[in-house]
Amino acid sequence: MDPYSSGGFDLFGAMFVIIPVLIIGVFIFIFVKGISEWSSNNKSPILSVPAEVITKRTRTSGGHGNSAASTSYYVTFEVQSGDRIELRVNGSEFGMLAEQDLGILTFQGSRYKGFERDKTV
Repeated sequence: MDPYSSGGFDLFGAMFVIIPVLIIGVFIFIFVKGISEWSSNNKSPILSVPAEVITKRTRTSGGHGNSAASTSYYVTFEVQSGDRIELRVNGSEFGMLAEQDLGILTFQGSRYKGFERDKTV
């Protein structure tokens, strides 16, 4: 009798079905979520509002063994109403922004479009 099988239930056989189904399910969820955010951003108006750069942060992933590291850049802006919005920006934009910069933030949903610094300050 197989020690890994009990009463006709094959644990290893079930794992070969359950694990791939879970992995495929996670990929489908991520894909649908990404398409949903993309569609929502496209339906949102492009807004340009006075804002201040509050803080900047980075998130690095990968870089283990032979894999390359990837860095994502985020900036938190505060608009006149006091609401704060964190948007993902590219590395060159990230480098050009400084905390306490004042200017006009342009965005569409969660999509960063640009920031024009107020040069009079």
